[in-house]
Amino acid sequence: MQASVAHDSLDRLLRFAIENRRLIELGYHNSVRVAEPHDYGVYKGTERLLAFQLRDSVHAPPQAVGWRLFNTSEIQECFVLEKGFTGSRGRLHQSHLVWDVVFVRVV
Repeated sequence: MQASVAHDSLDRLLRFAIENRRLIELGYHNSVRVAEPHDYGVYKGTERLLAFQLRDSVHAPPQAVGWRLFNTSEIQECFVLEKGFTGSRGRLHQSHLVWDVVFVRVV
């Protein structure tokens, strides 16, 4: 699956990836990133995606690995990958942020 910058396509892809616990590949700030999407919604008035980034094309690990908050309006492209992930990263990560609105969250 592929998304252009069209909001409805990106929204559909992010919801599908989170609901089905599938990895995503994002074009973001001219870098390709692979991540586990966990929370998608509105945080501090801006639509965002909270994801656990596994790698990116610019930095070598360990700099590339960790929690990232992506502004969805800045996502250049999105692919839902075949590979899945197990879901939540445990109790320590279940309350990531205080969201204005949560559209979908990994459970």
